[in-house]
Amino acid sequence: MVLLLLATLLVGWRILKPAEVLATSDEPYPLLVVSAPGVLGRINLAPLIIEDRLRVYAAKHQIRADEPVYGNSVYTTRWSLRRWPEQLSGVVASGATVISRWSDGELVAVDGRTGKIVWRQESLAAPDYAGHRTGAATVWDPPGLRIAAGAVVVAEGQTLAGYDLSTGAERWRTTVAAGCTDGFTTIGGVYVCATGAYDVTTGQAVPNWPVGPFTAVGCSVANSGCAGFRDAAGRGWSTASSSPRRTFTLDRPDSTVADGLVVSTANGAVTAYREDGTALWSRPGEGRVLGGVPGRVLVFTADHHLVGLATADGHELFRFRLAYKKEDDLWDLGGLMVSDHYLAIERRRKDGPDDPESPIYYYNTDTVLLVGL
Repeated sequence: MVLLLLATLLVGWRILKPAEVLATSDEPYPLLVVSAPGVLGRINLAPLIIEDRLRVYAAKHQIRADEPVYGNSVYTTRWSLRRWPEQLSGVVASGATVISRWSDGELVAVDGRTGKIVWRQESLAAPDYAGHRTGAATVWDPPGLRIAAGAVVVAEGQTLAGYDLSTGAERWRTTVAAGCTDGFTTIGGVYVCATGAYDVTTGQAVPNWPVGPFTAVGCSVANSGCAGFRDAAGRGWSTASSSPRRTFTLDRPDSTVADGLVVSTANGAVTAYREDGTALWSRPGEGRVLGGVPGRVLVFTADHHLVGLATADGHELFRFRLAYKKEDDLWDLGGLMVSDHYLAIERRRKDGPDDPESPIYYYNTDTVLLVGL
């Protein structure tokens, strides 16, 4: 009996003891493949798309990658990092560098091509995994984790810290007002939250910033690299530099920035504007602008079609139904990621419960739609 008890304890210790397992890859980096516009497939996890070559997924205790980007299934793991009992709090990427934040506050950067660790850094305490079934919240909107201008910005409570993206070295740390955790970064290199704005290179407060709270527009994944915002008064601003520039066409609550243009969907038309506020082009039809990629503005229509409009003149480049084979359209948009050549959409059941843990919250089991652009 004593020997059985000891054996049980030993097995339990081996299973539950703290451990980190890293699996790397020596395979060649996948070639860039550009798919024709259309629905490619559906999978059950939300991918963070790396340079249009790899997909990275989040789980409670693990980050892992697979390929190809255009695959209609989740494939054999290319590389992975598992940390037990720590939980994966968030993931961001710049180029091929993938940075993960863990519940013990550790930042771990890996080379997305191989999975090998590039650097690791102790940082601020982090919240537990909140990605639910698909991991979308962890890879597409990680709490308190942003990137901009070669920096990784981490927010926790009333502390904001910036780390060098290439080395992990801490650049700065500062105390901020309450309510500054859920911010965004701009293409001009500023971290913006409801209570202030901070230069991501120095951590210094940016003077004469408009008054928040703010609505960010034209953002890439992880609320980073946003091209503009609206302030508390609803006034629009562009963020190409560290000092925001007043942009009246962004005053419209339905407007955003896509491929460098201010685009509005008011009055039953999609309209793009020049910097002086005059219309560059306009096309009839209601829809929601999902973003822009080089040469194209992406519009999601009420009848669940994706339309690609040429940035230069608005002419229609493609139009197709967002459905895999014979699926219906009884779903609403959840999270999404737009890369240069691919789009991933998390679909939520239309009129479903507002609870990601509900078995009928998501549209179906393979609820993430993969789309070629």
